[in-house]
Amino acid sequence: MEKSDNSAMMSSDQETTRGKSSVRTAETLLRIVPMALCVSAMVVMLKNAQTNDYGSVSYDDVGGFRYLVYANGICAGYSFLSALFTAKHLTSNASPVSLAWTYFFFDQVMTYIVLAAGAAATEVVYLAYKGDATISWSESCSVYGGFCKKATISMGITFASMACYVVLSLISSYRLFSKYDVPMVSYTNKNIEIPAFSG
Repeated sequence: MEKSDNSAMMSSDQETTRGKSSVRTAETLLRIVPMALCVSAMVVMLKNAQTNDYGSVSYDDVGGFRYLVYANGICAGYSFLSALFTAKHLTSNASPVSLAWTYFFFDQVMTYIVLAAGAAATEVVYLAYKGDATISWSESCSVYGGFCKKATISMGITFASMACYVVLSLISSYRLFSKYDVPMVSYTNKNIEIPAFSG
Protein backbone atom coordinates (compact mmCIF):
# COMPACT_ATOMS: atom_id res chain seq x y z
CA MET A 1 0.00 0.00 0.00
CA GLU A 2 2.81 2.37 0.94
CA LYS A 3 4.71 1.58 -2.25
CA SER A 4 1.70 2.34 -4.41
CA ASP A 5 1.19 5.66 -2.58
CA ASN A 6 4.86 6.58 -3.12
CA SER A 7 4.76 5.64 -6.80
CA ALA A 8 1.55 7.62 -7.28
CA MET A 9 3.17 10.63 -5.57
CA MET A 10 6.29 10.30 -7.73
CA SER A 11 4.26 10.06 -10.93
CA SER A 12 2.23 13.15 -9.98
CA ASP A 13 5.49 15.04 -9.26
CA GLN A 14 6.86 13.95 -12.63
CA GLU A 15 3.67 15.08 -14.36
CA THR A 16 3.85 18.45 -12.58
CA THR A 17 7.51 18.89 -13.60
CA ARG A 18 6.70 17.87 -17.18
CA GLY A 19 3.78 20.31 -17.23
CA LYS A 20 5.96 23.17 -15.97
CA SER A 21 8.62 22.31 -18.55
CA SER A 22 6.10 22.41 -21.40
CA VAL A 23 4.77 25.77 -20.16
CA ARG A 24 8.32 27.15 -20.08
CA THR A 25 8.98 25.82 -23.57
CA ALA A 26 5.82 27.52 -24.84
CA GLU A 27 6.86 30.74 -23.10
CA THR A 28 10.33 30.57 -24.67
CA LEU A 29 8.76 30.22 -28.11
CA LEU A 30 6.34 33.04 -27.31
CA ARG A 31 9.31 35.25 -26.44
CA ILE A 32 11.01 34.42 -29.76
CA VAL A 33 7.93 35.37 -31.83
CA PRO A 34 7.96 39.11 -30.92
CA MET A 35 11.70 39.18 -31.61
CA ALA A 36 11.07 37.99 -35.18
CA LEU A 37 8.17 40.42 -35.55
CA CYS A 38 10.17 43.39 -34.23
CA VAL A 39 13.11 42.63 -36.51
CA SER A 40 10.73 42.31 -39.48
CA ALA A 41 9.03 45.64 -38.69
CA MET A 42 12.39 47.31 -38.23
CA VAL A 43 13.82 45.98 -41.51
CA VAL A 44 10.70 46.99 -43.48
CA MET A 45 10.91 50.51 -42.07
CA LEU A 46 14.68 50.81 -42.54
CA LYS A 47 14.27 50.01 -46.24
CA ASN A 48 11.36 52.41 -46.58
CA ALA A 49 12.35 55.17 -49.01
CA GLN A 50 10.90 56.42 -52.28
CA THR A 51 12.09 58.85 -54.92
CA ASN A 52 9.98 60.22 -57.76
CA ASP A 53 9.46 63.42 -59.77
CA TYR A 54 8.15 65.21 -56.68
CA GLY A 55 11.22 64.47 -54.56
CA SER A 56 12.38 61.79 -52.17
CA VAL A 57 11.14 60.63 -48.81
CA SER A 58 12.66 58.26 -46.28
CA TYR A 59 11.64 56.90 -42.89
CA ASP A 60 14.46 59.00 -41.42
CA ASP A 61 12.55 62.17 -42.36
CA VAL A 62 9.73 61.37 -39.91
CA GLY A 63 10.30 61.31 -36.14
CA GLY A 64 7.49 58.83 -35.50
CA PHE A 65 9.02 56.32 -37.90
CA ARG A 66 12.48 56.75 -36.39
CA TYR A 67 11.01 56.02 -32.96
CA LEU A 68 9.33 52.92 -34.40
CA VAL A 69 12.70 51.64 -35.60
CA TYR A 70 14.40 52.32 -32.25
CA ALA A 71 11.56 50.78 -30.25
CA ASN A 72 11.51 47.64 -32.39
CA GLY A 73 15.28 47.30 -32.04
CA ILE A 74 15.14 47.58 -28.25
CA CYS A 75 12.26 45.13 -27.98
CA ALA A 76 13.93 42.64 -30.32
CA GLY A 77 17.04 42.69 -28.15
CA TYR A 78 15.01 42.22 -24.99
CA SER A 79 13.02 39.36 -26.53
CA PHE A 80 16.24 37.60 -27.47
CA LEU A 81 17.72 37.94 -23.98
CA SER A 82 14.50 36.98 -22.18
CA ALA A 83 14.08 33.92 -24.44
CA LEU A 84 17.65 32.85 -23.54
CA PHE A 85 16.98 33.26 -19.81
CA THR A 86 13.66 31.44 -20.04
CA ALA A 87 15.26 28.54 -21.91
CA LYS A 88 18.09 28.45 -19.34
CA HIS A 89 15.60 28.09 -16.49
CA LEU A 90 13.61 25.32 -18.21
CA THR A 91 15.11 22.71 -15.95
CA SER A 92 14.55 24.57 -12.68
CA ASN A 93 11.28 23.85 -10.92
CA ALA A 94 10.93 27.25 -9.33
CA SER A 95 12.31 30.59 -10.39
CA PRO A 96 13.31 33.09 -7.69
CA VAL A 97 11.02 35.98 -6.88
CA SER A 98 13.63 38.49 -8.10
CA LEU A 99 13.60 36.88 -11.55
CA ALA A 100 9.79 36.94 -11.59
CA TRP A 101 9.86 40.67 -10.73
CA THR A 102 12.43 41.28 -13.50
CA TYR A 103 10.27 39.56 -16.11
CA PHE A 104 7.18 41.39 -14.87
CA PHE A 105 8.84 44.81 -14.96
CA PHE A 106 10.51 44.50 -18.37
CA ASP A 107 7.51 42.82 -20.01
CA GLN A 108 5.38 45.77 -18.92
CA VAL A 109 7.96 48.31 -20.10
CA MET A 110 8.36 46.65 -23.52
CA THR A 111 4.60 46.44 -23.97
CA TYR A 112 4.24 50.19 -23.46
CA ILE A 113 7.29 51.02 -25.61
CA VAL A 114 5.87 49.04 -28.53
CA LEU A 115 2.39 50.48 -27.95
CA ALA A 116 3.76 54.04 -28.01
CA ALA A 117 5.76 53.33 -31.18
CA GLY A 118 2.73 51.83 -32.89
CA ALA A 119 0.54 54.76 -31.84
CA ALA A 120 3.06 57.34 -33.10
CA ALA A 121 3.39 55.53 -36.42
CA THR A 122 -0.39 55.21 -36.73
CA GLU A 123 -0.81 58.97 -36.36
CA VAL A 124 1.79 59.67 -39.04
CA VAL A 125 0.32 57.08 -41.42
CA TYR A 126 -3.18 58.46 -40.87
CA LEU A 127 -2.03 61.99 -41.68
CA ALA A 128 -0.16 60.71 -44.75
CA TYR A 129 -3.32 59.04 -46.06
CA LYS A 130 -5.96 61.56 -44.97
CA GLY A 131 -4.15 64.82 -44.31
CA ASP A 132 -5.47 67.49 -41.95
CA ALA A 133 -7.16 70.49 -43.52
CA THR A 134 -7.22 72.49 -40.26
CA ILE A 135 -3.42 72.71 -40.17
CA SER A 136 -3.02 72.76 -43.97
CA TRP A 137 -1.44 69.29 -43.99
CA SER A 138 -2.21 67.64 -47.32
CA GLU A 139 -2.21 63.89 -47.82
CA SER A 140 0.91 62.51 -49.45
CA CYS A 141 0.15 58.84 -50.09
CA SER A 142 -1.20 59.58 -53.57
CA VAL A 143 2.30 60.79 -54.45
CA TYR A 144 4.35 58.39 -52.28
CA GLY A 145 2.16 55.28 -52.35
CA GLY A 146 4.97 52.75 -51.96
CA PHE A 147 6.35 54.59 -48.95
CA CYS A 148 2.95 54.66 -47.27
CA LYS A 149 2.35 50.98 -47.99
CA LYS A 150 5.64 49.91 -46.37
CA ALA A 151 4.99 52.17 -43.39
CA THR A 152 1.55 50.59 -42.93
CA ILE A 153 3.03 47.08 -43.11
CA SER A 154 5.70 47.95 -40.53
CA MET A 155 3.06 49.49 -38.27
CA GLY A 156 0.85 46.38 -38.53
CA ILE A 157 3.74 44.07 -37.65
CA THR A 158 4.54 46.30 -34.66
CA PHE A 159 0.99 45.93 -33.35
CA ALA A 160 1.24 42.14 -33.80
CA SER A 161 4.39 42.15 -31.64
CA MET A 162 2.55 44.31 -29.10
CA ALA A 163 -0.17 41.61 -28.86
CA CYS A 164 2.57 39.07 -28.04
CA TYR A 165 3.93 41.37 -25.34
CA VAL A 166 0.45 41.73 -23.83
CA VAL A 167 0.23 37.93 -23.52
CA LEU A 168 3.75 37.80 -22.05
CA SER A 169 2.82 40.53 -19.57
CA LEU A 170 -0.17 38.48 -18.43
CA ILE A 171 2.01 35.38 -18.03
CA SER A 172 4.70 37.20 -16.07
CA SER A 173 2.06 38.92 -13.91
CA TYR A 174 0.45 35.59 -13.08
CA ARG A 175 3.81 33.97 -12.34
CA LEU A 176 4.85 36.83 -10.05
CA PHE A 177 1.66 37.27 -8.05
CA SER A 178 1.03 33.55 -7.69
CA LYS A 179 4.21 33.43 -5.58
CA TYR A 180 2.48 35.45 -2.87
CA ASP A 181 -0.21 34.23 -0.51
CA VAL A 182 -3.53 35.97 -0.15
CA PRO A 183 -3.26 38.48 2.71
CA MET A 184 -5.07 37.40 5.85
CA VAL A 185 -7.11 40.06 7.64
CA SER A 186 -7.24 39.76 11.40
CA TYR A 187 -8.91 42.15 13.83
CA THR A 188 -7.22 42.38 17.22
CA ASN A 189 -9.21 45.35 18.53
CA LYS A 190 -12.57 44.24 19.92
CA ASN A 191 -14.01 47.79 19.71
CA ILE A 192 -14.02 47.87 15.91
CA GLU A 193 -17.54 47.82 14.59
CA ILE A 194 -18.05 46.11 11.26
CA PRO A 195 -21.33 47.05 9.54
CA ALA A 196 -23.47 44.13 8.48
CA PHE A 197 -25.14 44.46 5.14
CA SER A 198 -28.33 42.54 4.62
CA GLY A 199 -29.04 41.25 1.14
